[in-house]
Amino acid sequence: MIDDHALVREGLHQVLKGLDEDVSVLQAGTCEQAFALAEKHVDIDLVLLDYHLPDMTGLQALDVFGKNHPELPIVMLSGSANVQIMRQVLQSGASGFVTKSSLSDELLHAVRLVLNGDVYSPSELNSDFGALSFDGANTKPPLTQRQELVLRELLDGRSNREIGSSLNVSEETVKTHVTSILRYFDVQNRTQAVVAAARSGYRPTSAA
Repeated sequence: MIDDHALVREGLHQVLKGLDEDVSVLQAGTCEQAFALAEKHVDIDLVLLDYHLPDMTGLQALDVFGKNHPELPIVMLSGSANVQIMRQVLQSGASGFVTKSSLSDELLHAVRLVLNGDVYSPSELNSDFGALSFDGANTKPPLTQRQELVLRELLDGRSNREIGSSLNVSEETVKTHVTSILRYFDVQNRTQAVVAAARSGYRPTSAA
């Protein structure tokens, strides 16, 4: 987790024990420290990233993580419940957004959802949040940057093993993202997902 307040980090650590009493949590007070930890610990499952940090904004850090560790899901934390910020964060590739005023159960729900390969969209966004990568109106959050990378490989006809090799991630991670993509398009297999994406006019963003 990345937050410049030690007490906040410790509080979040206690909350995350709700996932598993033996959960391992790495802590960083700056983005620079977090990037170093991500390079050293390649088995990190998820990052909790504060929106306001001393050395760069959460959005800037999100961009760095997206380029260097595209397979790593990010959940943004913020003391603000500003809907515009929520939209911007999710559009920029975060897998979830949770306000610091939320109950512990909401954070745990969001983390579990994201670890399962899904996107957690705050209730404040309601149903007016449109996916940017589609031409028509869509009430679901957009695919994450990681899912877009996998979808791009699917559109090229690559297997899970080939995708894993191309993105430098495990086949298990690829399977998780493929499952999320199938759910997103409400289809049963990869071929149907590719067809559904094409029919919907899906175009991975240039930043993915």
